[in-house]
Amino acid sequence: MERIREGVRRFRREIFLQKRELYESLAEKQQPDVLFLSCGDSRVEPSLLTGSDPGQIFVERTPGNIVPIYDDAARVGVSASIEYAVAVLGVRDIIICGHSACGAMKGLLHPEKLAEIPATARWLTFATPAVELLERTHGGLTEEQRLKALIQLNVVEQMSHLHTHPAVAVRLKAGSLGIHGWFYEIHSGRVDAYDPVTDKFEPWPDPA
Repeated sequence: MERIREGVRRFRREIFLQKRELYESLAEKQQPDVLFLSCGDSRVEPSLLTGSDPGQIFVERTPGNIVPIYDDAARVGVSASIEYAVAVLGVRDIIICGHSACGAMKGLLHPEKLAEIPATARWLTFATPAVELLERTHGGLTEEQRLKALIQLNVVEQMSHLHTHPAVAVRLKAGSLGIHGWFYEIHSGRVDAYDPVTDKFEPWPDPA
């Protein structure tokens, strides 16, 4: 905790003072333009990755960047975050960001490793369709290739789950909301975005 303690001191003495006007303007109201759905992995830092200041992105983090299919009877926190960001805050875009070396996706490929973490195993069932699609369509891959393919298939699967959320469906019908899928490569800093036309992940933004 000593590192955290010093970090808070530095924030108060340096960072906050440098951006005092911004923080004061955000004290009573936030108006982010993007909902960023990512994995809880400590190596993924949404604000740094997107160059965002406080107040610009609304972040929801779950193991495996998973979005459950909407269910009126289920009490799932991520569904509330999506509803609030879309219906109340009025974000214009949603980004689902998967990443390389994802532990959640490794667990799906080796479910025997989930035996001692049953809550995690139950949560990851929301990504089962991506695993099934991997088995049907991606034969003959190395372990590393299978993991990358699954991570990307899962991003696309979770994008489809977003459409089942009522608040999202309303905004999509109105043409006022965009949904985007990303694959972030930790060791290189590269971001690939899903192109629904080609059904592939392509470098994003395009190389200058």
